Amino acid sequence: MFDECQAQEWNLITHRVLYEIILGKDKGTREARLPTKILGMRRMCVLRSLLRKYSESKKIGKHMYHDMYVKVKVKVKVKGNVFKNNRVLMEGIHKSKQEKAREKTLADYFEAKRAKNKASMERKHARREERLAQV
Repeated sequence: MFDECQAQEWNLITHRVLYEIILGKDKGTREARLPTKILGMRRMCVLRSLLRKYSESKKIGKHMYHDMYVKVKVKVKVKGNVFKNNRVLMEGIHKSKQEKAREKTLADYFEAKRAKNKASMERKHARREERLAQV
C-alpha cells in the first residue's frame, strides 16, 4: 500500500495532527482551569485596595468608602457586584462626589433663598406695623 518513505511521511503528518488536536488541547472546562470564584476574589481584592488608597489619601470620606465597599462586595448575593473594574469604580466615585456637590450647592441656594424671603417678609411686617401705628 505505502512504501517505506510514504509510511514515514504519513506517520509524521498523523503525529503532527494528533499533537495539534489532542495533546495541545486544554483539558478540563474553563471553570475547572480558572474558577470564576477566584476571578471574583481577585477583582474584589483589587477594587478594595483602590478604595483603601482613595480613603487614605482623603479623596473619599468614610461614609462614601462604606457605600462603595458594600457595592464591591461579592460574597453576599444581595449586595455587591456593581463595579466590574477599576475604571467603573472610579467613575462611580466621581459620579457620587459630583452628585453630593450638586446636592450641597442646591441646598445652599435654597437656604439663601429661604433666608432672603424671610427677611423680606419681616420687612413687610415691620412696614405694616409702622403704618398701623401711624393710623
